[in-house]
Amino acid sequence: MKYTILVLFSIILFNCKNVKQDISVEKQIEKQTAQSVIDTSIEVAGVNKLNNSTIEFDFRDKHYLATRNNGSYNLERQFIDQTVMYFDTITNIRDVVNNKGFQRFVNDFPMAVQDSIAVKYAASLNSVHYFSVLPFGLNDKAVNKVLLEDVSVKNNMYRTVKVTFSQDGGGEDFEDEFIYWINQETKKVDYLAYSYNEDDGKGIRFREAYNERYVEGVRFVDYNNYKPEDASIALTDLPQLFESDNLNLLSKIELENIKVKLN
Repeated sequence: MKYTILVLFSIILFNCKNVKQDISVEKQIEKQTAQSVIDTSIEVAGVNKLNNSTIEFDFRDKHYLATRNNGSYNLERQFIDQTVMYFDTITNIRDVVNNKGFQRFVNDFPMAVQDSIAVKYAASLNSVHYFSVLPFGLNDKAVNKVLLEDVSVKNNMYRTVKVTFSQDGGGEDFEDEFIYWINQETKKVDYLAYSYNEDDGKGIRFREAYNERYVEGVRFVDYNNYKPEDASIALTDLPQLFESDNLNLLSKIELENIKVKLN
């Protein structure tokens, strides 16, 4: 009889311990915030090293250069404009965005650009650099993060983080909205979506990361760039449309000749 009671007590004690462990795991999951999810993703991607760095890469027919130094930054895009000739010489264009603003150089000479055009040049230049090093930049002061419901995409579970921007410090496109899907196991951004304002309305994109590689410990990926038929659809519905092959593949975002120097 005593042995039976002892066995029953051991079983109850073991079950209680397992329940406590399960509750502890659940509490840890509940405690996760958008901030902690992004912090972990930044560390896993190695982009926390980029505060003092120089990065170069080629995208399509242009060369990009990014120099960062403790809050100071200089983002460049260099290319040859075949449509314009100055004094019968090849026209080399260098666009620069830094803490002071935007400047275009033509054959190394500063060129005045109309404000409305400069805004578009700066936005397109900044966009390429922004996507090239994600999730770097998601801890900037103007970034607002919210943790949404977990979702399943292609049999993997993902944390869902919505990102918006404050008007103060959020740049010209502060009204844009982003959603990042971070793999629960790898802690990496596998998918992202964003909405932005166009002259004729709203634009929506969904990106699928592929061709992952690490250069000097920093993660880089290429993207399949998709578009839904209906631009009014919620960003949170895009993974379901992606799984059911109801998104249109617009382009591929492929970075080449990547070089990283950590200062």
